Amino acid sequence: MSQAAGGAAPVAADRLTIRAPSYARYAWGVLAFNVLVILWGAFVRATGSGGGCGNHWPLCNGDVIPRAPAVQTLIELSHRLTSGLSLLLIGGLVLGAWRAFPGGHVVRRAAAWSGALIVTEALIGAGLVLLQYVADDTRTARAWWVGGHLTNTFLLVAALALTAWWASGAPAPRLRQQGTVGATLLAALVAVLLLSISGAITALGDTLFPVATLAEGKALTFSPSAHVFVRLRIWHPTLAVTLGLLIAGAVASVARRRPAKRVRHLAIAVCGLWLLQLGLGLTNVYFLAPVPLQLAHLLLSDLIWIALVLFTASALAAPTAATA
Repeated sequence: MSQAAGGAAPVAADRLTIRAPSYARYAWGVLAFNVLVILWGAFVRATGSGGGCGNHWPLCNGDVIPRAPAVQTLIELSHRLTSGLSLLLIGGLVLGAWRAFPGGHVVRRAAAWSGALIVTEALIGAGLVLLQYVADDTRTARAWWVGGHLTNTFLLVAALALTAWWASGAPAPRLRQQGTVGATLLAALVAVLLLSISGAITALGDTLFPVATLAEGKALTFSPSAHVFVRLRIWHPTLAVTLGLLIAGAVASVARRRPAKRVRHLAIAVCGLWLLQLGLGLTNVYFLAPVPLQLAHLLLSDLIWIALVLFTASALAAPTAATA
């Protein structure tokens, strides 16, 4: 009996060793697919196709498969289908975490958060459609829904990124007694989130109130009767520069306090992506926010967020400068 029991443990360990790398690859793939779904959702908004299925959800114009659909209907329906596929993939991510990792493992917790957040993501998307905060709707309340949607999306991306990161063997963070480092990282994460929300609302304004020239855009932005979505055109670039400098300073400060190789590399990635984003943002303004540039701008926002989340996890797991 003792020999049988002793032989079972190595077999279980071997299975865990085999499953974990496969699961990590799957987790990175799910993260990449969800980034593509986010970009397609932005394309739906930028092309005014959010109302392509009317105010019906989960049906499309009252049908499971609409007959003779218009282009806008096809765009919106394809986004719903890819979102549904994302739900299934994340369901597999959660089940896989329970098979590949032992109870209490950090990957299980991250995967569980991914599962919960994809459900709230679907509910928020349904609310946008049912309340008709789509297409050409200019109600101010739409900004709150856009902000809530983006916040949930970024939290979902963070959970997916951490699931893949920890499944790949990265150490779990220490959340207690982090002091200044913990507060600095939290402030940087909140700053990126707020900046991204302002960018999402600004992009909505560019879609709802397009302009043909820079002069027209300037006149519309500073008009006393300008819509609040339009006024953000001047505030978002200002926030991008101000908060961007603060974020870069926060990342540099934490990297000095936690001088691990992985932390340093991710700090460089965050700052480099921010500089690239700043240049792309100025280009976006100059060319009056064409759809391809809007999508590229959003992609960089997603990459900055992922890099900062992984930087945070690495910094909280790394030894202090004194210990190192």
